[in-house]
Amino acid sequence: MKIILIRHGETRGNRLKRYIGAADEELLDVKSLNYAYPECDRVISSPMKRCIQTAEFIYPGREIEICPKLRECDFGDFENKSYEDLKDDAYYNKWLKSGGVLPFPNGEAPKDFKRRSVSGFYEFLRPGAGDAAFIVHGGTIMAVMSELFGGGFYDYMTENGGGYVIWYDGAEETARSFKPLMKD
Repeated sequence: MKIILIRHGETRGNRLKRYIGAADEELLDVKSLNYAYPECDRVISSPMKRCIQTAEFIYPGREIEICPKLRECDFGDFENKSYEDLKDDAYYNKWLKSGGVLPFPNGEAPKDFKRRSVSGFYEFLRPGAGDAAFIVHGGTIMAVMSELFGGGFYDYMTENGGGYVIWYDGAEETARSFKPLMKD
């Protein structure tokens, strides 16, 4: 079975290089959705507007299954702020030096976010149900890919509209290989 992980299109916060997790931003436009998106049998989305709008654009007229566990990380006090806004904040600098493993103040711990994202992915991964596209967030993709293929969380960063195609062996319940989505 083929699994497609797609990061939602660009939002205002993305363009301004802000931490956008819990904020339910809409798409700015669809210019970032310029990849060759494979066909699929099922479309699964985070409940956030930016993901649902992306799913509707890429797979028009399709039923969209919503998975609340696939929403982006809650960045707490860092939410809707950029590096420039935070660069003099002592805890932010401590968080950066930790490699991003410390909890977000008044937000979600990265390890809890990763666990939630992977759990949501597996809940909607139904062997025998056909190829599936997951329209989610950059962090969600990084969590799932690092779980399936190892390596570091940040090894799987992708730009808005980008993502990965995974070949998954449902019988053995293992991901065999992957490749990045290619631009149209």
